[in-house]
Amino acid sequence: MEFFKIRRDIPFMRNALLFNIVSFVTFVAAVFFLFSRGLHLSVEFTGGTLMEVSYSQPADLNLVRNQVAALGLEDVQVQHFGSAQDVLIRMPPVKKGSTTDQQSERVMTALKAGDASATLKRSEVVGAQVGDELVIDGLKALAFVVIGIMVYLAIRFEWKFAVAAIIANLHDVIIILGFFAFFGWEFSLPVLAAVLAVLGYSVNESVVIFDRIRENFRRYRKMNTEEIIDNAITSTISRTIITHGATQMMVLSMLLFGGATLHYFALALTIGILFGIYSSVFVAAAIAMWLGIQREDLIKGAVKKDEDPNDPNAGAAV
Repeated sequence: MEFFKIRRDIPFMRNALLFNIVSFVTFVAAVFFLFSRGLHLSVEFTGGTLMEVSYSQPADLNLVRNQVAALGLEDVQVQHFGSAQDVLIRMPPVKKGSTTDQQSERVMTALKAGDASATLKRSEVVGAQVGDELVIDGLKALAFVVIGIMVYLAIRFEWKFAVAAIIANLHDVIIILGFFAFFGWEFSLPVLAAVLAVLGYSVNESVVIFDRIRENFRRYRKMNTEEIIDNAITSTISRTIITHGATQMMVLSMLLFGGATLHYFALALTIGILFGIYSSVFVAAAIAMWLGIQREDLIKGAVKKDEDPNDPNAGAAV
C-alpha cells in the first residue's frame, strides 16, 4: 500500500557526507555528555527501598507522588502494582543519619494523613549488588542484540551491510543515551527496554532498504551504486511514512497519556524512532556505499556474453 508514489528519485546520497558530518558531531556530543554528566540511574540500578502500600479505594498516583515529594525525597517512582488499590513506591538509598525503617515510617505517616486506609504490605531494601547485576545484565543484553543483528545481516545480505547497520544502530542508541545524560532524565529499566527495542526497530528499517537495494541491483544494470541506493530509499518512502507514522502515534499517546510510569519509556522510543529513520537513510545506506557495496557482492554469477545487459533477470541468481 502506498499513500503516494514519487516519480523521480530523490538524490539522498548526494548530501550523504554533509548529513554524516552532522551525525558524527551529534554522536561525539552524546559521548561527551555521557562521560561528563553520566546517566541519572534509577533505583533499580543504584539500589534503594521498595515499599508496597495497599488502599481500600483505587489509589491516586499523582497524590501519592506529591505526598512523598513533600518529605523532600527525590527520584521517587510511584506506580500501580497488581491492582488499582496497590501501589509500589521506589525510593533512593537512605541518606546518612537515617535508616530504612525511619524512612518507611515517615512515608507511611504522610500517606495515612491523606488516606487513613493506607496499609504497608511490605518494605525491603534493594542493595547495590542487585543494581550492579542489573547493569551487567543490561550490557550483556545489548551485546547479544548487536552480535545477533550482525550475524543475521551478514548471512542475509553481505558483511558490508552488517557493519553499516550496526554503526547506524549504535549511533541511535548513543544519541538516546546522550539525550538522557544532557537533560538529566531518569534512566530506568523501562528506558533500557526502550533502547533495546529501538535497536530492533532501526534494523528493521535498514533491512527494508537493504532488501530494495539488492532487488535494484538485479533489475537496473545501467545504474551506478549511488543511483541504486537513491531509488531504493525513494521507493520505500511511502512504506516508511505509514509504518513509522502509525508507530509514533501509539508512542505519542503513551507519552501524553501514559503518566509518569511510561513517560521516559515513550520519550526514549520517540527519540529512537526519529533518529532510526534518519540513520537508516543517511547513515546505514551511506556507509554501505562508502564500504564499496556493489552488484557482485549481492548477486551470484555475472552477466554472460550472450545475455542482454538490459534484461533485469540477466545473470541474477536468487
